[in-house]
Amino acid sequence: MATFCSKRFSSFALTLFLLTSLTRITAAFMHSAPATKKSLLTRSPLTGERPKAAQGSFFRTSSRVGSTPSPSTSLLDNSTTKTTPETPPLTNAESSDISAEPVARLKPWQSTLTRIGMIAYIAAMCIALPLTLLPQKLAYKLGYMTESEKERLALSTGQFCARWLLRLIPFCRITGYAHHQPIPPASIWVCNHASMLDVFVLLAADKQLRGRTRRRIKIVYWKQLEKNPVSKLLFRQAGFIPVEMAANKAGEDNAYDKRSFKQLLKSSKKAFADGFDIGILPEGQLNPTPEKGLMPVFSGAFTLARISKRPVQMMALKGVHDLWHPEKGMHCVGRHIKLRVYPHIWRFSNSANFADAFTQVVENFTLHGTDIPEEKMASYIVQNSLGSAAPTKSSAKSSGATKKESNDISK
Repeated sequence: MATFCSKRFSSFALTLFLLTSLTRITAAFMHSAPATKKSLLTRSPLTGERPKAAQGSFFRTSSRVGSTPSPSTSLLDNSTTKTTPETPPLTNAESSDISAEPVARLKPWQSTLTRIGMIAYIAAMCIALPLTLLPQKLAYKLGYMTESEKERLALSTGQFCARWLLRLIPFCRITGYAHHQPIPPASIWVCNHASMLDVFVLLAADKQLRGRTRRRIKIVYWKQLEKNPVSKLLFRQAGFIPVEMAANKAGEDNAYDKRSFKQLLKSSKKAFADGFDIGILPEGQLNPTPEKGLMPVFSGAFTLARISKRPVQMMALKGVHDLWHPEKGMHCVGRHIKLRVYPHIWRFSNSANFADAFTQVVENFTLHGTDIPEEKMASYIVQNSLGSAAPTKSSAKSSGATKKESNDISK
C-alpha cells in the first residue's frame, strides 16, 4: 500500500513539474516575463525612469516617481509605495501612464498552453490550501490561537499560496496600479466581478496593490460557494461573511434570504472591531457579459457603509474574463490582467450616487483599462468624496481640499 501511494504521489509530482515547466517556457516566449523573484511588484527606481517588467515578476506596475501626471489621471495618481528594507522607500509614486493598450489575442497553441497552466495553478491551489490550513484549524481547536488570529493567519496563508503558486505557474500577466496608505481607514471595499478567477487574482495581488500596512479584507460571498470543499475551508477559516441566496445562474435575479442580513451586520461590526475591512461585489453575482460593461449595481455596500459609518473605497479588474469567461468557460483568448486600486475615500449621501459613481469609474476601467476623464472624476470627488488617503499637492488643489482637510483624510 505504501509503495502504491508513493508511486502515485511521485507521478503526480512529476506531472505537475512538467506542466509548470511548460507553462513557464510558454510565458517566456509569449510575454518575456516570469521566473521567481522576491517581490511581485516591480517598483520605479529613484531616477524617475519608467520601470520595466522585472525578470521573473508576474506582477508589474506602471508607476513613475517624480513624473508629471497625464491630464486624464492627475486626480487619481497619488499612491505611495514602499520597498523592502534593502532599498530606500519610494513616496508619492504616481501611476501616470494608465493608458489603453491594444488587446493581444492568443493564438490557438498559446491558448491551449495557457489553459493547461491555469488548470495546473487551480489544482495546485486545491492541494496547497488544505495542506496549510488544516494544521491551523487544528491549532485553533486546541486553543493555541484566538479566532481573530486564526482568521488573519488563514487569510495571509491564502494570499501567500496564491501569490507564490502564480510565480511558479505564471499562466497570466498582471499589471497593477497600486495605492499604499500608511494609516488606512476602516472601509467598505467594492469591486467588479467578472470571472471565477477573481478571488485568486485578488488574493495573489493584494499585498502589492495595497501595501504592507493594509487592513485585511473579509469578503461577503454567496453561501452556495461552500459546496466546493476547498472554498469552504478557506472562506470559513478566514472569517469571510456568507449571504444566503437561492441558487441561480449568472445574469438571473437574486433571491436573497433577508434573515442572513442581520448576521451580515453583526459579522461586519465584529470584523471592524478586529481590524478587518469588508469587501462587497456590488453587482451581486458573476457578470455573464463583462465585455459589455457592468451589471445593475445593488446598494448593499452603500447601506452597510451608512449603517457602520465607514467610507467606501474602490477596486477594478480588467481582463480576467479573457482567461475564464462566465459563459464561455476557460476559452483563454488573452492573458493580460489589469488591477486598479483607487486612492479616493468616498462618503456617498445616497444609493443613487454610489451606483452612478461605481458604474462610471469602474466600468470605464473594466472596458478600456483607463480612468475616466479628469473633469468627470473631479465632479464625483466634489459630490461624494473625502479626497484621497494620501493626496498629492496637485490632487488636493484640483479637488479644492484645504491643508486641514488633507490632513484629516489620512486619519
